[in-house]
Amino acid sequence: MPYRPKKMERQVVGGILRRFRNWLPRHGAGPPQDNLGEVVKEPERAQEHCLPNFAGGQHFFEYLLVVSLKKKPSVDDYEPTITYQFPKRENLLRGQQEEEERLLGAIPLFCFPDGNEWAPLTEYPRETFSFVLTNVDGSRKIGYCRRLLPAGRGPRLPRVYCIISCIGCFGLFSKILDEVEKRHQISMAVIYPFMQGLREAAFPAPGKTVTLKSFIPDSGTEFISLTRPLDSHLEHVDFSSLLRCLSFEQILQIFASAVLERRIIFLAEGLSTLSQCIHAAAALLYPFSWAHTYIPVVPESLLATVCCPTPFMVGVQMRFRQEVMESPMEEVGDEKDILPPKLQEDILESLGQGIKGSQSYFQQKILEYEERKKQKKPKEKTLK
Repeated sequence: MPYRPKKMERQVVGGILRRFRNWLPRHGAGPPQDNLGEVVKEPERAQEHCLPNFAGGQHFFEYLLVVSLKKKPSVDDYEPTITYQFPKRENLLRGQQEEEERLLGAIPLFCFPDGNEWAPLTEYPRETFSFVLTNVDGSRKIGYCRRLLPAGRGPRLPRVYCIISCIGCFGLFSKILDEVEKRHQISMAVIYPFMQGLREAAFPAPGKTVTLKSFIPDSGTEFISLTRPLDSHLEHVDFSSLLRCLSFEQILQIFASAVLERRIIFLAEGLSTLSQCIHAAAALLYPFSWAHTYIPVVPESLLATVCCPTPFMVGVQMRFRQEVMESPMEEVGDEKDILPPKLQEDILESLGQGIKGSQSYFQQKILEYEERKKQKKPKEKTLK
């Protein structure tokens, strides 16, 4: 067994316990919440789970984009296209313009990572997720997305509202997307003054609140309070999906696999579930970080990433499971050796005390899922 310094072992294990102990009392393992997770562009050496510790004063966001599906000429397929951008940047230098073009050219792919075989729909459950774009200089931009059907009657195609920011605070931006969604039902013209006010406001320091004044037709003037979490290390992490989908033993196994720098694939159908789980799993390594390929939701066109022989942590939608599982994956089985058995028992006991009865909740959900599989084949989304 490779040598592992005792100090590092205490740091990592202590980090896991603090992450969950600080988080569990405030959040139960209840029904799913529509919060944000993530996705990555530029997979190489992306370390977005160690987001900067902003002291406040930063701009909330750089862009608000609307990405819509446009039909390709003489083909039945659709391709995602940016149909609205705020603000419009002018008089950029050549290098700045090229950087912006690369950024805006990559965003549509990650707003619709599940392929282009879409058709007009009458119903579509909204999805909230996010992705991270990593520049060659290591700087990061996060895309916070809300995908839904636009207002109207009859079959129509979903669209994505995407906020691009360099700040990692998913719960806060989820609330901002709620406000954008509320206004999009009225008109894009109503979204503009709200986002203009947000852009002019300074991002608050930890624990502080900024209040925006916004007018909505037929509703009058509203005051919207946006509070930044006090703990800057946890403000970009939501453990609810990870705790809801996996048992504590499975979470420990994922942690051990990450420490051992293995290839890790998360499989789920929902974009929110994928992005939240993988981001939370990467955050377990704090104060260390995942330094390898990291794509919380892999777009269909980038599925070849899972053939990479180097370590990676990626999320793949269940519909692409066949393509992914055809690739050879290692099964070493030594994950339980990364921590002493007694220490593992102490961690599991400590986590179990955080949410009383949560372990039985996980087991119950697994049994329910297995029972449904036996009774009937799960229904698939109709996208064609």
